[in-house]
Amino acid sequence: MNNKRNSMRQLFASALRTYAITATLIMCGVGLICARFKYGWIALLVAAVGCIIAFWYLADDTSHKNTTDLDNLISAVNTFNSGILSVRARGAGTKEVRQLVEGFNKMASEAERAIVSLSTEEKRQMQFVSDVSHELRTPLTAIRGAAETLLDGGVPQQDQVRFLSTIAAESERLSRLANDLLTLQRIEGARGELPMRKLNPRDAAERAARALAPLLDARDVKFEITGQCPDILGDIDRIQQVISNLVDNATRMVGEGGRVWVELSSAYRHELGSAVAAKSFVDVDRFVIIAICDNGPGIPPENIPRLFDRFFRTDLSRARNRGGAGLGLSIVKAIIDAHGGEIEVENRVAGGTQFTIYLPVPPEIGTDQLSF
Repeated sequence: MNNKRNSMRQLFASALRTYAITATLIMCGVGLICARFKYGWIALLVAAVGCIIAFWYLADDTSHKNTTDLDNLISAVNTFNSGILSVRARGAGTKEVRQLVEGFNKMASEAERAIVSLSTEEKRQMQFVSDVSHELRTPLTAIRGAAETLLDGGVPQQDQVRFLSTIAAESERLSRLANDLLTLQRIEGARGELPMRKLNPRDAAERAARALAPLLDARDVKFEITGQCPDILGDIDRIQQVISNLVDNATRMVGEGGRVWVELSSAYRHELGSAVAAKSFVDVDRFVIIAICDNGPGIPPENIPRLFDRFFRTDLSRARNRGGAGLGLSIVKAIIDAHGGEIEVENRVAGGTQFTIYLPVPPEIGTDQLSF
């Protein structure tokens, strides 16, 4: 490899030297013709010799510099091929060499992003399979244990009822888990395919309130909807599902006598102090804001970053007792993502928790078309 590079360097230098000598001889010829009239031939010859020497060193230096730049590029390529994805070539040399370097660096960056994304997705899928297996194992173990006990015979009547109740409850739990997984798969696989129609989020919130009324009464939780907002494009059933899920979770947290409310509003991008203002929304400058608030105990700060992870529970024992698989907030996040929105969560200064949803208002709907 080194011999080949040296040969290329010598060939390039020889070509430049030949060009320099030829150009200098032409200059000398012109100088001699002029010398017949100006008697400056000695000065011209001295200048010609200087040009030859200058071109000689220039050719050698240019050849060495270009081959060195190519060596650096080849070294970067070999390093990248060895698995070091972060390597980048230095942009120097001639225009052509710089173009090669820029092309390689762009290709390397895109390849690195793709490989990292594939690796992350592979790990996520492996973790998902592991989590599902874990969730299935617990109810199946309970069902199997109860069934085997009954099959062994000699179980008193009252214990038979208890074991049968366990089998029924755990079977129901498996059914809910299966339905949640199917819902999550349908939503995540339906990007751009949800039935998007013009709707007002207040209508979805009021539908959620009517559906949750018996539960709110049973838990003795006060609930209200405040504010107005413009129309958006979306699936009203899915938006209702999001609000219902978050309100249901909030009522569990606040307990008897607690308060949960939904605040509706809108804002332009430049008015948002939230990190959502920096998100990449194409052709969107206005957002509907849906805030689901409660006056409960709040969420431990260390749990907030993982809140939307699949199968994550802030209170493991209570979630299992109530049959929750930890997929509710993952479904909420998937629905908001499918609508091109964002969701954030924080503990309120006055106490309790606030989930804030940002949904884009498409420009074609217009700012004057409000549904109050």
